[in-house]
Amino acid sequence: MLTQDDTRTPAADTTRPTRALVASTEVDGTEVYSPTGDHLGHIDHLMIDKVSGRVAYAVMAFGGFMGMGEEHHPIPWAKLRYDPTRGGFTSDVTREEVEGAPSRPRDWRDDRAWEESAFSHYGVTPYWI
Repeated sequence: MLTQDDTRTPAADTTRPTRALVASTEVDGTEVYSPTGDHLGHIDHLMIDKVSGRVAYAVMAFGGFMGMGEEHHPIPWAKLRYDPTRGGFTSDVTREEVEGAPSRPRDWRDDRAWEESAFSHYGVTPYWI
């Protein structure tokens, strides 16, 4: 999980509240908040385009209780902004938008039609454009 004073590496820049680069393992577990500050979930893992190197999605764990019954929803990376005051990500995505997102097919990672509908649903330009 990201922290403001993460100094686990010797090259940590202590003049800024957060470093510009972060390991993907440090993003896992980071909380996500709605525009009103409500807790939406946490980042379970990232999906990275192998060819371009761009982060495509943050797969957010959503709902459930203590890990039981939680769902995983891919949120376009462009919808998340790190907020050092919260130590987590904020987004203009609402709980209702997450719940109303296009249903993921079984093999959603290779389904461009689903990706197009998901990016359209969230109102962002797809990562491959």
